[in-house]
This record gives sequence, C-alpha cells and structure tokens, in this order.
Amino acid sequence: MSLCATASREAAEPLAGTAATARTWLLVEQTGPWGAKALTASHLDPALGRALEAAAKGTGIRVALIRRPGRHADRHDATRHRLFLAHTAPGRSWIRTTTVADPQTALGLDFAALGAGEHGDLWEPYTGEPLVLVCTNGKRDRCCALLGRPLAADLAVAGTEVWEVTHIGGHRFAPTLFVLPYGYAYGRTSLSLAADAVAAARSGRIALDHCRGRSTWDRPAQAADLAVRELLGEDRADVLDVVRTDRLLPQPPPPQAPARPQDPAPSPGGSTSPQAPRPPHDTTSRDTAPHDTAVTGEEAPAWTVTVAHSDGRAWRVTVEQRADGAPAPASCGAPLGPPARMAIIAVTATEDSPALSG
Repeated sequence: MSLCATASREAAEPLAGTAATARTWLLVEQTGPWGAKALTASHLDPALGRALEAAAKGTGIRVALIRRPGRHADRHDATRHRLFLAHTAPGRSWIRTTTVADPQTALGLDFAALGAGEHGDLWEPYTGEPLVLVCTNGKRDRCCALLGRPLAADLAVAGTEVWEVTHIGGHRFAPTLFVLPYGYAYGRTSLSLAADAVAAARSGRIALDHCRGRSTWDRPAQAADLAVRELLGEDRADVLDVVRTDRLLPQPPPPQAPARPQDPAPSPGGSTSPQAPRPPHDTTSRDTAPHDTAVTGEEAPAWTVTVAHSDGRAWRVTVEQRADGAPAPASCGAPLGPPARMAIIAVTATEDSPALSG
C-alpha cells in the first residue's frame, strides 16, 4: 500500500513551517463517523457546520471536531457536547471550556473578539493537563487513521488528555500531533515524542524534536521561530514572538550592455559575409546556498521575519519557499510533486532589539 506519510519520510521532507495557521481554535465534540469535510459530513448538523465555517472566516479562528479515542459506532444519541476555545499567541495563550446540549450555542460567540485573543470571561477556564489533539480522520487521508488512531489510543491508555481531531493539516506527516495551549504542532510522532511534548507543555516549554511550528503564525514565521530556537537552544514557549514579517520582492536582473555589432569576417575569396552575433554572457547572480535549485516558473517567494526575545534581543530571519525536494504526494492518492519547503537563508541579530509584543 502506497502511503503519503511513507513517501514524505523517505524523501526526508522538512517539518519546520508546515503547521496549520490559526491564532484561536474552536473545538466541538461530535461523536460518530466523520467525512472528509467533517463540519458538513458528520452527525453535526450540516447547516451548523456551514454557519460555523462562515462565522470563523477571516477571524483567525479554526473550527474542528473532536472526539475521545476508541471505537466510534454510528451513533446519533449523544446528548452533551464538550466545547473548547484556545488562543495560542505568545504570552496571551488560554483555554476556555464548557459542555452544552446543543452545539448551536457556538454561533452566539463573538468570533472577531475571540480571534483577537479576547475571551471576555466566557465559559470556564480550563486548568487541566495540556490538551493533545491527534488527527485521525481516515476519510480525509488514510494515513491519519492508520497512524493517528493507534497513537491516540496509546496516549489515552497513558492517561494523556487526548482527543481525536478532524484535521490539523499535513496528512503526509502522520501521525500528526497538536498541543494546546501553546499551539505547537508535531509530525511523524512516536509515543515517546508525544510524551515529551506533553511534559514540556506542562512546564511552559516546547519539545523541538519533530516540531512543525506554532499555529499562531503563517508558515514563514513558523520556520523563523524554530530557526531562532535552534540557534539559541531555547525551549521556553512564550519567550519568543514574531513581531514583523515582510515579503521580499523579486530582484530584477542587472541591465545588460547591448551586444556590439560584429565586423563581417572575410570570406576565402576576399569578400565578406555577415555572421550572427553571439549572445551576451549571462552575469545574473544566483544564490549559491547548499542544495539550492531553481524553482520553475516565477521567482521563489521570500520573507524577512523579525523574531524578538522577551529579554530584548531580536533577529531577522530570511526565509525562502523552495520546491527543490524529492517529489512526493501531498496526500494519499495525490500525484507526485515537489513539496514546498521553508528554507532558512540567514539568521542575523539586530541592533534595534524590539521588545516582546503581545
């Protein structure tokens, strides 16, 4: 059986900068089977699923369904639904929770405020163990079921506060793991690695091994955060923040001098015949970083990301999106293609040292 997770692993596809992007997560408990698009293909009312998607659009909130690990019979008799809201911004992360008879209650939320990190004392503060989400939706990708469900079951036996979740992105990195409240995702996760991630989150830290990034930020910023952490050996969750991301515009090639007209060469008979001018020498400079190859089509997108430490230090990280890895499918059944990866070009300490933002 061909699995996208096996292909990605064999291609040594990098994990950094591949986490789903969301500053706030709304998790709705829904038992029973899930379809590929679970919000509208499960025992949750499809109209409610569509309304939640519409309400969350553009707010920074990601909505997902959750359920406890174990067998999931085709049941319609669930009478209570656990809801979680989790905000992941550094220094302002929180989890709120409630249990409701009707998940329609979620439509009354202030999505804009929650996406901005303002819970307004909604529901009850969650003060338990770190929440662990494992993607297990086999209808979306079989790797998530084949690899994710056994991991979720093992974590439950170990006493972890674990839930199965419909989709957290990156099927090919299965089993994928997501830990709240800090919002760091992990890929190709073993039971021991998951235990390390939970233990780290319990003490306000993160595990750097197999880390995909913090969902708070877009993917270039996720990669930049992890690059600075690797440079410093820094695992405290909230001491780093991304304060700025600037898209770098492609640089035009330098102007070339026009070709000089060639004097006609003499023919053997003394007459002259025109010669085609030779093309000018290509003097366009190229990045010579190791393993760099040209990206077909348009210029590879690149960014400068400013990462600040709570002690006042800061770094500018140059990140470039490349497609120079071994071809692999994005999910099971998808065609082979070059995976886009976030390549760290440079990490440079700054002199202006912005302070940590909220």
